[in-house]
Amino acid sequence: MGQPHRVGIIGVGFISGQYLTTLANQSSVRIVAIADLDRAKAEEVAAGIEGARALDVAELLADPEVETVLNLTIPGAHAEIALAALDAGKNVYGEKPLAVTLDDGRRIMERADAVGRFVGSAPDTVLGTGIQTARKAIDDGLIGRPLAAVATWVAPGHELWHPNPDFYYQPGGGPVLDMGPYYIHSLLQLLGPVTAVVGLSSRSRDERSIGSGPREGETFPVAVQSHLAGALQHASGAISTVTVSFDAVRTTAAPIEVHGETGSLSVPDPNMFEGESAIFRLGGDAWEALPPSAGYVDSGRGVGLVDFAAGHGRASGAIGLHALEIMTGLLEAAESGTRVEIASTFPTPDLVPLTAAEAWRD
Repeated sequence: MGQPHRVGIIGVGFISGQYLTTLANQSSVRIVAIADLDRAKAEEVAAGIEGARALDVAELLADPEVETVLNLTIPGAHAEIALAALDAGKNVYGEKPLAVTLDDGRRIMERADAVGRFVGSAPDTVLGTGIQTARKAIDDGLIGRPLAAVATWVAPGHELWHPNPDFYYQPGGGPVLDMGPYYIHSLLQLLGPVTAVVGLSSRSRDERSIGSGPREGETFPVAVQSHLAGALQHASGAISTVTVSFDAVRTTAAPIEVHGETGSLSVPDPNMFEGESAIFRLGGDAWEALPPSAGYVDSGRGVGLVDFAAGHGRASGAIGLHALEIMTGLLEAAESGTRVEIASTFPTPDLVPLTAAEAWRD
């Protein structure tokens, strides 16, 4: 890996701004090329980054200066772009999920192995102080042997705020593949690999209405399940229950709770990089806040790529594939009414030491 590591971005939609904020002034990563189906948009973004060029997708993939492709396309294009980048000899770091089908996810990882390239996968929120502090508490035995976890995310639907929400309700979308990665990846960080899943799902309605923007009032079809409740059997013996929904209005539940033999742990929002963990100890009488003790401080989307450039690769494609198998397994289990075995696994990534912003940005 060169220093700085040279990155080409494909796709400069809504999420790209957060990545650019993290990466644009990062000393270990240099953005050298930008591509988008909208060439004018690519040119506009490239003009704001010193040394970056606006290219067509094919030109970016062929550019010898690009070491790693940052794949920020829509989920349905993740596999196509990742495979093309690997065939061009590039590493790939992509937005979640790794792919929208398990077959495509496996194909990406097999191709990476065949060509000797690295694949990384968001979400990298798990590398912030929120999830990493919770993981350190578990690793340090503060709640004893972990027995169970509960993860909950509910909302009434992205169409209330997103001006073009259609893709959230097509194959590759839905609450499982859209928001599920934050919760599944966090549970994998906290409790390790999963061996089997079961699930139930529903769809509240077949059509939704856009609530804001120039298309306000326009309706669009729903082709995915909009509510899922599932259970995950971890290799450690712990059992996690997961609820994700585009049908519910609000919840008072903690985003994630982990229960052990000697304590319970409240874990902050896994869609954020920070947040407070709290512990309730066996025999105690109140929740105790835990100060940040691990993770990248003041981090943002793209820190997983910085982590890779530093030689760590904690937000790995192997975890992304395992999470994808879990999520597609939950949907399969809900449809078939059967338990689905999970074949993949991953090596447990190292805990991120508490790393000040000045350190990981330099």
